[in-house]
Amino acid sequence: MLAAAAAVVLLLPQLHLEGQQPPPAVQMVGDTGDGAKYWARWRGPSGQGVVTGTGYPDSWSATENVKWKVPVPGDGNSSPIVWGDRIFVTTAYDGGRRLSVVAFRRTDGMKVWETFAPEGRTPYGNHYKNGYASATPATDGQHIYASFGSRGLLALDMNGKQVWFRDLGLMDAYHGTAGSPLLYKDRLILYQDQSRNSFIAAFDTKTGKTLWNTPREANVGWGTPIAVRVVDHDEIIVNGQLRVQAYNPDTGVELWSCGGSTYEVIPTPVVGYGMVFCSSGRAGPTLAIRPGGKGDVTRSHLAWASQRGSPFVPSPILYGEHLYMVNDMQSILTSFEAATGKLMWQNRLGVSRREGFSASPVAVEGKIFFTNDEGETFVLKAGPTFELLRTNKIGEGTLATPALVDGRWYIRTDSNLFAIGL
Repeated sequence: MLAAAAAVVLLLPQLHLEGQQPPPAVQMVGDTGDGAKYWARWRGPSGQGVVTGTGYPDSWSATENVKWKVPVPGDGNSSPIVWGDRIFVTTAYDGGRRLSVVAFRRTDGMKVWETFAPEGRTPYGNHYKNGYASATPATDGQHIYASFGSRGLLALDMNGKQVWFRDLGLMDAYHGTAGSPLLYKDRLILYQDQSRNSFIAAFDTKTGKTLWNTPREANVGWGTPIAVRVVDHDEIIVNGQLRVQAYNPDTGVELWSCGGSTYEVIPTPVVGYGMVFCSSGRAGPTLAIRPGGKGDVTRSHLAWASQRGSPFVPSPILYGEHLYMVNDMQSILTSFEAATGKLMWQNRLGVSRREGFSASPVAVEGKIFFTNDEGETFVLKAGPTFELLRTNKIGEGTLATPALVDGRWYIRTDSNLFAIGL
């Protein structure tokens, strides 16, 4: 085990003064109603990979606990989403010249329909770990919404019929586009940082009409926004280049910003203990920010920060009292006490080799699951000490984050879609 030396942590004294008022109530805006029963968006109903319910197996292989396995056409790294008896993924053909949404039946994996996006401009070349179908779609049970970067924003009904389509123009993002859309009330929120014309915008879910569009100064990033509730109002949080920023979901007006991030940022923030936890790209810092401020809150609302163990691609996960993350370039897993930033432990996953991690972790029934690009899933017991329970090998590479519904795992690999269950 790596030495659990003191983390490089910044603690702002004014946030811990005796007699200070407690921090405001802050929580992720998760899915409710039928949405809470399924896996309707990136990182599931909780918005941060935490799963409720029981009966999920914690061991599998290429054959063990496999209920069914079906091929997925084309290529793509987007995660599956689930609603009712349907699983939806996006996929790409012919170097991104053809892009589609594919629906499978959840009971047996049978392909039900496939709908192609309208023809349009050929995307720029992408990073080999990105591709042309990396953004995870979202659904409200009425429509399925898919973002295809320069090829536009597409809404389908549950039978695969096109409802509306928006061409958002050329997106000049090196390594390609990847951020997933956020479904918030009656609007779809998407941001794109690129070499020029960066923006965050909200679109009406019924018509695709632009409700607001706010320019951004950042010029690189592949992240996904989140919505948080701060006492009596909501904020849209973007973990972006050099700064974390919050926006009014009704108007798009910037509410506050916090400096400290690095240049290339991918991980989606998680929320808890009155804070938003934002990990920066390229082994940058992890920032614990108290939302609800105004203007530049770097000096007033940054509770703690640490350079230790931050990921480049996978998002962190907050489970119980601890914040967990994997540095995908070195396969080092790090755990912090979320409330204080105290380093609990660090440990390398795997046997002395560099293994890339792209999928974000999920947590269920007291365990946390980290899957690397080779299709190996490391199962850890959640808690204050490092305890690796087992390693599952599905036998195929995967960059997509799994979806978990009704005791089953739905895992997309390079070639197939697996249903894992007892």
